[in-house]
Amino acid sequence: MFKFRSRVGPMPLAEHLRELRSRFFRVLLVLVVGVVIGFVFYPHILNFLQHPYCKVSPKHCNFLVTNPLTGLSIRVKVSVYFALLVSLPFILWHTWRFITPGLKAKERAYSLGFVTASLVFFALGAVVAYFSFSAAITWLQNVGGSQLTTYYSPNEYIDLFILMLVAFGLTFEFPVVLVALQLAELVTPKTLLKQWRYAIILITIASALITPSGDPLSMLALGLPLALFYFLAIAVARLFGKR
Repeated sequence: MFKFRSRVGPMPLAEHLRELRSRFFRVLLVLVVGVVIGFVFYPHILNFLQHPYCKVSPKHCNFLVTNPLTGLSIRVKVSVYFALLVSLPFILWHTWRFITPGLKAKERAYSLGFVTASLVFFALGAVVAYFSFSAAITWLQNVGGSQLTTYYSPNEYIDLFILMLVAFGLTFEFPVVLVALQLAELVTPKTLLKQWRYAIILITIASALITPSGDPLSMLALGLPLALFYFLAIAVARLFGKR
């Protein structure tokens, strides 16, 4: 029988699967509760998402709806997005708890640090995306010319907004991945520091490709932190004794 190492000894496969099922249902329960909470507080959440648009067009920032079912579908979509967002720490925590019995004490400490750092940097990226979204909306409106009158569909607006949040959040995981690569000795701080000019060029290109709105300010809001994170990751690796 297959066995997995735990803190107190080998864990049989059946017990491992029972633990997986238990944690899965806990996560599922939290997601369901999150959807219910999002459904109840939907007006406040929608106002929060709509705020960057209203900053740009305060006199007409309502959404255009042409389908009778759109209101319900938007409420469900926003509730699901809300549930996934607020449940992310809980999901990562249970993922970490499921994996750590098979890890050594030093590996568990590292994994907890990486999970925490991942949450922090994802949240930081989402915050940057939120505050730069008004500039993205402004640029997208201006680039079409003054002859266009904008009334956005809620589906398309929210999809773009969530895509911005996720894109920035995931991209801000860059320093976490870079530190992990250095700790695993797949790359050295010395090599990264030597190649910093090429890294900046690649970061600039990646920022232009990743930014969903395509506006210059959002590209800068993404690219500048990534450039700083590049050197921060090198410094962190050196603190761990890597050269």
